[in-house]
Formats: sequence, structure tokens, C-alpha cells
Amino acid sequence: MSREAFPGAAPGEAEGQPAAKKAAPAARGRAGAGRPKRPSLGGGRPAQDRELRAQGRQTVRRLLEAGLAEFDERGFQAVRVDDIVRRARTSHGTFYLYFSNKDDFFKALLQDALHDMGLITDAFPVVTRNDAGRAALRQWVHTFCETYTAHAAVIRILSQADVVGEEVWGDGLQLLFRLAEAITQGMTAASPKWQAPAGGADGRPGARRATAEQAADGGQPASAGQPASTGQAAGTGPAGAAGQPPGDAPDDGQAAAPAGHAELTAVACLMMLERVNYLLSVEVRLPREEMVDRLTAIIFAAFHSP
Repeated sequence: MSREAFPGAAPGEAEGQPAAKKAAPAARGRAGAGRPKRPSLGGGRPAQDRELRAQGRQTVRRLLEAGLAEFDERGFQAVRVDDIVRRARTSHGTFYLYFSNKDDFFKALLQDALHDMGLITDAFPVVTRNDAGRAALRQWVHTFCETYTAHAAVIRILSQADVVGEEVWGDGLQLLFRLAEAITQGMTAASPKWQAPAGGADGRPGARRATAEQAADGGQPASAGQPASTGQAAGTGPAGAAGQPPGDAPDDGQAAAPAGHAELTAVACLMMLERVNYLLSVEVRLPREEMVDRLTAIIFAAFHSP
């Protein structure tokens, strides 16, 4: 499971401050009024116990944008605090007023990504088997792609296992499971094909309490960064008989309902979304809107095919 599914934050350009040498992807794609205040603008650990004034927030914004541009161009390991402060045209002392070190700085960027991805997770629609459902799904896929593009610079950092620690990876992993569960619920709520037998996990047809995390680990939540066994994910491990998804008991001798595979279908679709967006983020020449159409068609068919 790729770590690139969890993008990093992208602060916008500070008013009245020098622009970065290379505009960060988020500065190009995320500008606009009416957006919620970015969590990163509160700074890192040194700034958590005080409320920043407008000037302090502008300084933090300038540092974040400079650091994001450096990460985008050179990667996480090659960038030093020296590079960030030079690009932001400020001092080391100013940097350490707001951030403990480069890791603390990166965590602030990550909080923006988790915030924005959390918003689109909560916004996943109920996708019906008609043109209106397909249109709602396409709009969501388009928003997902925009959000991913906005945070793409940090994605490449998260893909390097030796760069981020378990705490950072764990935050992203939890969001992945939330997003996979949201896709599962939105895609199956209106489809009889995926409905579980009556009296299921939470007492209503088609509803399943198990998340993608539980399905991948034999019905038990996995700890952050702990992969599940392939046998359990396929329903062939100790959680059930061969071919039987974990948590799905046959009803009166009948085969398990297809709902048992819904979570894994959602995870597969999510990984496809991530990989296509990663390719787009590294400037592979793909027609973006056509890719949105194809991604929508594939996800729709995965759940709503005859």
C-alpha cells in the first residue's frame, strides 16, 4: 500500500512578501477566498502555546511556502533549514520562533493535507445507479484530483519510508481507512448488489461497520504501519473459510454476500486514484479531464456493473 496516498499541505503566497523562485503547486491551484484557515498557519511546536498575530501568521506562511517550494524542487532530505530561511528571506532565529526543526516544519505542512483530505472524505456522496449518481461521483473525483494536486509536493516525501516516522505515517494511514470506508458506504448505500443480509453489523441492510482496515486484517484494526496478511485480506486466513471475507458468516448455508468484498473494492479504487494522480503530479502528460472521466467510469462500474 503506497504511502503516496497522503498529500502534504501547500500554503499560499503571503501578501506583501517576495514570491518564491518557483511557485509551489498549491500556490497555483489552491488560491481563493472563503477557504478555512489552514492549520499550518499556527506554526509548529514552539508556537502552540501562543496566539499568533497577523504579522506572525504572514511570517509562518512565507516560511511554509518557501519550504514547500524547496521540497518540490529538491526533495526532503536534500533541503536544510538554511535553504528554507534563505528562500523565505528571513533568519534562523525567526524560523525557530515557530518551528523546532525540519521535521516539525514538515508536520505542519502535513496537517493542511490531512485537513483538506478530511473534508473531501466527509463529502463523498451516495452514488445511485443512474446518471445523477455518476455525475455526483465525477464531481467528487474531480475535487479529489484538485486536492491531491494542491498537496502533491509532500506526496513524494511521504513515499520514502526512511524519511517519515511512524507518528506521521500513522496519521495518514488512519485517513486512508476513513476515505476507503467513505467510498464503501457511498458506493453501496443505494445498490442491492452490495447489501448484506438483514441483521448485519449494525442492523440495516447494506451497512457494514468494518472499515477497510479491519477487512485487511481479519476483522481486527491494524496498528499504524502494520500490514495485514494477504490471506486474511482475501478471506482465506484464520478469520474465515477460503473465499469467505472476514466478518461475513454465511446465512443459512448460503454463500456470503458480495458486501464482504466492498471494502477491498474501495481500497483498490482508492489506490488507482492515488497512482493516476501521482503520475499527473510529476508532469506525466495525461489529459487531466479525460482521466477524471475514466476514473469515474471505472469506479462506477466496479460497484454498479450488472
